[in-house]
Amino acid sequence: MRWSEWRARWPEAARELDELLTVDAHAETNGKSEAWAQNEARKSIGSQGAFSWRNNVGATKTKETHACPKCSFRFIVEKPPIRYGLANDSHQLNAKFKSGDLILAIPRKIEQHHVGTTIAQFGSVEVKKPGWHFNPNDDHEAAQAAWATLINRAGGFACFSTGAVKL
Repeated sequence: MRWSEWRARWPEAARELDELLTVDAHAETNGKSEAWAQNEARKSIGSQGAFSWRNNVGATKTKETHACPKCSFRFIVEKPPIRYGLANDSHQLNAKFKSGDLILAIPRKIEQHHVGTTIAQFGSVEVKKPGWHFNPNDDHEAAQAAWATLINRAGGFACFSTGAVKL
Protein backbone atom coordinates (compact mmCIF):
# COMPACT_ATOMS: atom_id res chain seq x y z
CA MET A 1 0.00 0.00 0.00
CA ARG A 2 1.38 3.40 -0.97
CA TRP A 3 1.50 6.29 1.52
CA SER A 4 -1.25 8.22 -0.32
CA GLU A 5 -3.52 5.15 -0.22
CA TRP A 6 -2.92 4.72 3.51
CA ARG A 7 -3.74 8.40 4.15
CA ALA A 8 -6.98 8.09 2.17
CA ARG A 9 -7.95 4.90 4.00
CA TRP A 10 -7.14 6.20 7.51
CA PRO A 11 -7.80 9.99 7.47
CA GLU A 12 -8.12 10.30 11.28
CA ALA A 13 -4.82 8.47 11.83
CA ALA A 14 -3.22 10.61 9.09
CA ARG A 15 -4.30 13.82 10.89
CA GLU A 16 -2.91 12.46 14.18
CA LEU A 17 0.34 11.53 12.46
CA ASP A 18 0.59 14.97 10.85
CA GLU A 19 0.38 16.52 14.34
CA LEU A 20 3.03 14.11 15.62
CA LEU A 21 5.34 14.93 12.72
CA THR A 22 4.91 18.69 12.84
CA VAL A 23 8.23 20.40 13.36
CA ASP A 24 8.60 24.06 14.27
CA ALA A 25 8.92 25.69 10.86
CA HIS A 26 10.44 28.80 12.43
CA ALA A 27 13.28 26.98 14.18
CA GLU A 28 16.61 28.46 13.17
CA THR A 29 19.12 25.96 11.86
CA ASN A 30 22.27 28.13 11.99
CA GLY A 31 24.12 25.33 10.22
CA LYS A 32 23.26 22.82 12.95
CA SER A 33 23.52 19.18 11.99
CA GLU A 34 21.55 16.02 12.71
CA ALA A 35 24.31 15.09 15.19
CA TRP A 36 23.62 18.35 17.06
CA ALA A 37 19.88 17.57 17.07
CA GLN A 38 20.56 14.07 18.40
CA ASN A 39 22.70 15.44 21.24
CA GLU A 40 19.93 17.91 22.14
CA ALA A 41 17.35 15.10 22.06
CA ARG A 42 19.47 12.84 24.28
CA LYS A 43 20.14 15.65 26.79
CA SER A 44 16.43 16.50 27.04
CA ILE A 45 15.45 12.82 27.33
CA GLY A 46 17.96 12.29 30.15
CA SER A 47 16.87 15.45 31.95
CA GLN A 48 13.34 14.01 32.10
CA GLY A 49 14.58 10.82 33.79
CA ALA A 50 14.45 8.57 30.73
CA PHE A 51 17.22 6.56 29.05
CA SER A 52 18.19 6.56 25.38
CA TRP A 53 20.38 4.33 23.23
CA ARG A 54 21.53 4.77 19.64
CA ASN A 55 19.83 2.32 17.28
CA ASN A 56 22.07 1.68 14.30
CA VAL A 57 20.21 -0.18 11.55
CA GLY A 58 21.81 -1.92 8.59
CA ALA A 59 23.30 -5.09 7.20
CA THR A 60 26.81 -6.23 6.50
CA LYS A 61 28.07 -8.97 4.21
CA THR A 62 29.95 -11.79 5.84
CA LYS A 63 32.65 -14.00 4.43
CA GLU A 64 34.32 -17.16 5.60
CA THR A 65 37.81 -18.20 4.55
CA HIS A 66 38.30 -21.90 3.85
CA ALA A 67 41.31 -23.98 2.85
CA CYS A 68 41.40 -27.25 0.97
CA PRO A 69 42.82 -29.90 3.37
CA LYS A 70 44.73 -31.63 0.53
CA CYS A 71 46.28 -28.74 -1.39
CA SER A 72 45.85 -25.80 1.02
CA PHE A 73 44.11 -23.75 -1.68
CA ARG A 74 42.37 -20.87 0.09
CA PHE A 75 38.97 -19.60 -1.00
CA ILE A 76 36.26 -17.35 0.40
CA VAL A 77 32.62 -18.31 0.83
CA GLU A 78 30.12 -15.46 1.03
CA LYS A 79 27.46 -15.96 3.69
CA PRO A 80 24.08 -14.26 4.11
CA PRO A 81 24.34 -10.73 5.49
CA ILE A 82 24.10 -10.07 9.20
CA ARG A 83 21.25 -7.64 9.88
CA TYR A 84 21.23 -5.38 12.93
CA GLY A 85 18.93 -2.78 14.49
CA LEU A 86 15.25 -2.92 15.42
CA ALA A 87 12.64 -3.88 12.79
CA ASN A 88 15.38 -5.09 10.46
CA ASP A 89 14.72 -8.83 10.48
CA SER A 90 14.56 -8.78 6.67
CA HIS A 91 14.93 -6.37 3.77
CA GLN A 92 11.15 -6.57 3.20
CA LEU A 93 10.32 -5.63 6.81
CA ASN A 94 12.86 -2.80 6.81
CA ALA A 95 11.28 -1.38 3.66
CA LYS A 96 7.96 -0.98 5.53
CA PHE A 97 9.16 -0.02 9.02
CA LYS A 98 12.31 1.94 9.78
CA SER A 99 12.96 2.15 13.51
CA GLY A 100 14.06 5.41 15.08
CA ASP A 101 17.61 6.62 15.69
CA LEU A 102 17.11 6.52 19.46
CA ILE A 103 15.44 3.79 21.52
CA LEU A 104 14.09 4.91 24.88
CA ALA A 105 13.09 3.49 28.24
CA ILE A 106 10.75 6.03 29.84
CA PRO A 107 9.92 5.54 33.53
CA ARG A 108 6.16 5.78 34.05
CA LYS A 109 4.32 5.43 37.35
CA ILE A 110 1.13 3.39 37.07
CA GLU A 111 -1.78 5.04 38.82
CA GLN A 112 -4.49 2.36 39.23
CA HIS A 113 -3.84 -1.29 38.42
CA HIS A 114 -0.23 -1.38 39.63
CA VAL A 115 -0.34 1.48 42.11
CA GLY A 116 3.14 2.70 42.99
CA THR A 117 4.89 0.48 40.44
CA THR A 118 7.17 2.14 37.94
CA ILE A 119 7.38 0.63 34.47
CA ALA A 120 9.61 1.49 31.53
CA GLN A 121 7.55 2.60 28.55
CA PHE A 122 9.15 1.79 25.18
CA GLY A 123 10.08 4.84 23.14
CA SER A 124 11.65 5.70 19.81
CA VAL A 125 12.87 9.00 18.35
CA GLU A 126 13.80 9.59 14.72
CA VAL A 127 16.23 12.52 14.69
CA LYS A 128 16.35 14.94 11.78
CA LYS A 129 18.48 17.97 11.01
CA PRO A 130 16.96 21.27 12.20
CA GLY A 131 14.74 22.77 9.52
CA TRP A 132 13.60 19.35 8.25
CA HIS A 133 10.03 18.94 7.00
CA PHE A 134 8.21 15.62 6.58
CA ASN A 135 7.79 14.50 2.97
CA PRO A 136 4.97 11.93 2.66
CA ASN A 137 6.15 11.01 -0.86
CA ASP A 138 9.56 9.87 0.41
CA ASP A 139 9.36 6.08 0.95
CA HIS A 140 12.12 6.20 3.57
CA GLU A 141 10.33 8.84 5.64
CA ALA A 142 6.98 7.07 5.14
CA ALA A 143 8.51 3.87 6.59
CA GLN A 144 9.85 5.88 9.55
CA ALA A 145 6.37 7.35 10.08
CA ALA A 146 4.85 3.84 9.90
CA TRP A 147 7.20 2.76 12.72
CA ALA A 148 6.21 5.78 14.85
CA THR A 149 2.52 5.02 14.25
CA LEU A 150 3.01 1.36 15.22
CA ILE A 151 4.79 2.26 18.47
CA ASN A 152 2.27 4.95 19.46
CA ARG A 153 -0.71 2.67 18.74
CA ALA A 154 0.85 -0.01 20.94
CA GLY A 155 1.06 2.42 23.87
CA GLY A 156 4.67 3.45 23.42
CA PHE A 157 6.11 6.86 22.65
CA ALA A 158 7.51 7.68 19.20
CA CYS A 159 8.18 10.93 17.36
CA PHE A 160 10.40 12.77 14.93
CA SER A 161 12.68 15.41 16.46
CA THR A 162 14.97 18.21 15.32
CA GLY A 163 16.27 18.86 18.84
CA ALA A 164 14.88 18.59 22.35
CA VAL A 165 12.14 16.02 23.00
CA LYS A 166 9.18 16.48 25.37
CA LEU A 167 8.17 13.09 26.81
